[in-house]
Amino acid sequence: MRKEFVEVIEAAPVVAAVKDDEGLEICLTSDVDAVFILYGDICSIADIVAKVKDAGKIAMVHMDLITGLSSRDISTDFIRKYTRADGIITTKGNLIAHAKEIGLATVLRYFVLDSMALVNIERQSHVNREAQPDLIEILPGVIVPKMIRKICSMSRVPVICGGLIQDKEDVMRALSSGATAISTTSSKVWFM
Repeated sequence: MRKEFVEVIEAAPVVAAVKDDEGLEICLTSDVDAVFILYGDICSIADIVAKVKDAGKIAMVHMDLITGLSSRDISTDFIRKYTRADGIITTKGNLIAHAKEIGLATVLRYFVLDSMALVNIERQSHVNREAQPDLIEILPGVIVPKMIRKICSMSRVPVICGGLIQDKEDVMRALSSGATAISTTSSKVWFM
């Protein structure tokens, strides 16, 4: 699934990020192929994922935003065993290797707020292959093109720009700067 996930993202570079049931229902009617699930709890996540999968879309669960999950391997085991999710998103690098080991696709999310974030991205690019995520996501996705190009050149894996992407201009700026895809909660962008 990990290879298929990356191929789908490369072929269809707009990813729907959903933060509530209303956004989920709207995204299920769009042509996006992948959905980043940014809400839920341990009692509802299996049902949320099932809706995404039943619509024929790839379901990626943001582990850090699911109430009741911790930043331990057992949480990735829970997602694998009790949902039909294709993979996880997290800011916790320690979850990546185990998630990959059990067959989940992985996205490691970085908030690019200062030079320390760049140091962390650079450091991640030097870890062994088993601990490398399938993709990294940088937020906010509307950072200057120069920074997107720099991060893409540092990363050994494809880069997604997410956060504050609101229109076609934002999408095109990120993609033309080297990003493989964008993720957004803006339904306007899902239907472009």
